[in-house]
Amino acid sequence: MKILSIQSAVAYGHVGNSAAVFPLQRIGVEVLPVYTVNFSNHTGYGAWRGPMISPDDVRDVITGIEERGAFGGIDVILSGYQGGEGIGEVILDAVARVKAANPAAIYACDPVMGNAKSGCFVAPAIPILLRERVVPAADLITPNQFELGFLTETEPDTLESTLASVDLARAMGPSTVLVTSVERPDRPEGTIEMLAVDDAGAWIVQTPLLPLKANGSGDVTAALFTAHYRSTGDAADALARTTSSVFDLLERTHASGERELQLVESQEAYAHPRMQFEVRQVR
Repeated sequence: MKILSIQSAVAYGHVGNSAAVFPLQRIGVEVLPVYTVNFSNHTGYGAWRGPMISPDDVRDVITGIEERGAFGGIDVILSGYQGGEGIGEVILDAVARVKAANPAAIYACDPVMGNAKSGCFVAPAIPILLRERVVPAADLITPNQFELGFLTETEPDTLESTLASVDLARAMGPSTVLVTSVERPDRPEGTIEMLAVDDAGAWIVQTPLLPLKANGSGDVTAALFTAHYRSTGDAADALARTTSSVFDLLERTHASGERELQLVESQEAYAHPRMQFEVRQVR
């Protein structure tokens, strides 16, 4: 499998492509990483150095890949945080060009906008671009519950309302939706869930909620679920594998006391997930 991954990069720590590429490689995926920024560290520190890469330069890198004849072998285009409208246009153009070369390729979009605690942390134009143009072009999206609500102009909280919001999102274009953080009021205390929905049904998985904020964990989640799902077409299996791997990554990170993901140290969790959590069909 080959994935064209258009995301940010940092030298210190793990977000964007600096979070997604190694776990994908560790499960045997060939990744073609294209960077949208090249920062010293993620912006959560409040200070960073390095350039944002202009949309024209990002487009040039993608064109260079195309000129090598690679587009026909690409199975997935993956995108995450989009720093500006120009990058969104470049990604949409790349999706169209890859799909022209390989109609079986899919576009997986992590529609990064924010979360329930922080609200939106992207430029005001980005959520509108995602809702109106990017998500309708996607085959698979991986929003958190907050982002799902924004995309569908709903307020999902219960399982039933979250499923209804997913149905609205799927009506926009993507056939598969992974909701990466379902926090419903009737769940057991100290737990969190993920929900995957496609044409075959809907599945949910519950794990302990670990007391840490882990920048980049969503990027790892989106990457692993996309790869597993593209490989098997089985949403329940992809959900089980991804949940197992990401939980063990987060648990190791929490135990380390470090702020950054223990990405390399957790590599066996990607290659050989323990499958320790039950995936339950809810529809």
